[in-house]
Amino acid sequence: MKILFTGGGTGGHFYPIIAIAQAINEIQEKEKLIGVELFYMSDSPYNERLLFETGISYKQVSAGKIRRYFSLKNFTDILKTLNGIISAIAALYIIYPDVVFGKGGYASFPTLMAARILRIPVVIHESDSHPGRVNLWAGKFAKKIAVAYPEALKYFPKDKVAVTGLPIRKSLLSPIKKGAVEFLGLEQDVPIVYITGGSQGAVNINDAIIDILPELVKKYQIVHQTGINNIDDVRGRALLNLEGKEFKERYRPFAYLNETAQRMVAGVASIVISRAGATSIFEIAAWGIPSIIIPIPEEVSHDQRTNAFSYARSGGAIVVEEKNLSGTILLSEINRLLSNPHIMKNMNEKALSFAPRDAAEVIARELISIGLKHEG
Repeated sequence: MKILFTGGGTGGHFYPIIAIAQAINEIQEKEKLIGVELFYMSDSPYNERLLFETGISYKQVSAGKIRRYFSLKNFTDILKTLNGIISAIAALYIIYPDVVFGKGGYASFPTLMAARILRIPVVIHESDSHPGRVNLWAGKFAKKIAVAYPEALKYFPKDKVAVTGLPIRKSLLSPIKKGAVEFLGLEQDVPIVYITGGSQGAVNINDAIIDILPELVKKYQIVHQTGINNIDDVRGRALLNLEGKEFKERYRPFAYLNETAQRMVAGVASIVISRAGATSIFEIAAWGIPSIIIPIPEEVSHDQRTNAFSYARSGGAIVVEEKNLSGTILLSEINRLLSNPHIMKNMNEKALSFAPRDAAEVIARELISIGLKHEG
């Protein structure tokens, strides 16, 4: 049996695919399935090490991005996409997978089009509360459709769609408490605020945090993922702002946190301040940590705002829109939440109930089921 994955070249598409592939590998080992082969087709491997470790063979296919605004690049990217469709048809004809799984994004379009032409069964997953264009199109012919948010149900045929939540790598579902304080260089028994704008960071969030650092470190420890390109600037300004201040060692900036460090922060953090990418939200929810979510403005990303408010309605988070963002507001909200154990406990429970922990396994079993039927 051959299962082929495809998705856009971002972590939001790639890591859920890895989570599903890991679940397939576990099922294969547990249930003694023989001859399961996994493939990933996109315009970029994104993380070759993880593909290798998960037993996934990478096949490259070109893809062009169609922008919502006028750009000459749209014309050249159409040619890239057409070339990608031809290449994908040839590659799929050779591999002839039993099922194709699409995670969305422009880079998945050539492969999904090829699968449709070759009449290979397709399953898709939509991470956002408002589906992207490729998934909206693929939903018309996909055999099964999984969505992370209930709000996305209305965009797909009722008889084919189900809410599964977002597939999360199994390791990230298990925060590490033992040794985390020592590993991160923190104090015992002082509440920890974790700030992240993702691997690229979020400049506006960084600025707001730097403004209130002298007040924050009086009562809290700050683990701040600044983004790789922002670390020197943020560290420099933070040192100036904390110069001569008591407890300045409670501020711990990091350019990027790897998986182990993330799990350790998840094991000890009292509250998280984050952007509203679907992966970020579902990881925070799975950890059961109360959060303050700051979506990218709607004119830049419709997805993040709708994701944020969907999660906030569950009770696991509060939303601060960027137009209202300031250090003063963040400090007020952090103090309000961390000084009220009842609110924190309720948010913890609501967060945990928001994120199903078996999304990867549910989708993996459906792919195996469809694959076995097609193979037979």
